[in-house]
Amino acid sequence: MNINNLNFALLGLGGFVAPKHVNAILNNNCKLVCSMDISDSVGYIDSFFPKSYFFTEFERFDRYVDKISNTSSKVDYLSVCTPNYLHDSHIRFGLRSKANVICEKPLVISPWNLDTIEKIQNEYSKKVFSINQLRLHPSIEKLKKQNTKFEKINDVEITYISARGKWYQYSWKGNENKSGGILYNIGIHFFDLITFLYGEIESSSVYYASSKTYSGVLRAKNANVRYFLSIDDEHLSYFKKKSKNTYKSMTVNEKKIDLSNNFENLHTLSYKKILENKGYEINSIRAGLELVYKIKNSNIKTKKGDYHPLINKII
Repeated sequence: MNINNLNFALLGLGGFVAPKHVNAILNNNCKLVCSMDISDSVGYIDSFFPKSYFFTEFERFDRYVDKISNTSSKVDYLSVCTPNYLHDSHIRFGLRSKANVICEKPLVISPWNLDTIEKIQNEYSKKVFSINQLRLHPSIEKLKKQNTKFEKINDVEITYISARGKWYQYSWKGNENKSGGILYNIGIHFFDLITFLYGEIESSSVYYASSKTYSGVLRAKNANVRYFLSIDDEHLSYFKKKSKNTYKSMTVNEKKIDLSNNFENLHTLSYKKILENKGYEINSIRAGLELVYKIKNSNIKTKKGDYHPLINKII
């Protein structure tokens, strides 16, 4: 298959992350033939693919994809940028439409749904790829190479505060049945990195959990990890340096890992690797999803401790 001039369809064109996918399609010399979103506020598409067909009803989108299935415009890849709880259904739609699928993380909310997806992709001889772009960040790639040279237990600390306004709780992201909560919305980025960098998770303890905050510890094959995740803007006040509404920190053996820059082209690079058949398939991202599910369903240890330098001040 020529990786240039491939045809894409996209579900969730009006979503926050969709422009990164559209830009990646364009930058990899491919074409967006059609897209769909229940919202019609998608005028930005004029700057990328002004002649692309757009639908606000899934049924009409489905019919069009089927209509062009035996033409030169047939869909080679479906990109899924819809709310988390729809990923499973939309991935299956893409496979049954005889297209490969590229999906934003989390691929699914319930890990066992991966087994069904694997079965369907094998049935149609197609593949499903997850966008785990942080794995391609230069700082993470450097860490990955170092880990192959030195086998030792690393001390890792992750603090990620991404403040969200009142709108958040009224959107699908604030509905845990639709998003999975903050573990899936923001935590998946880092929990995927932990399994990617440090191997199998041997134990997990959650010390604090709410709709806005999670804190706990993990023991991986090659790392001890402390994490603190929050969408509460009040937690930003604990830091002297405040960058907009986000504070993001990852340290390994007390050395700060710079994740503040070099994000601009990670989706484009992710697409390039996928089109070269080097993307992240189900088995390579399964461990991260299983970890998030395990944390979400853990018994909470409410006692205080020194598992995170901020937690005693916050709870």
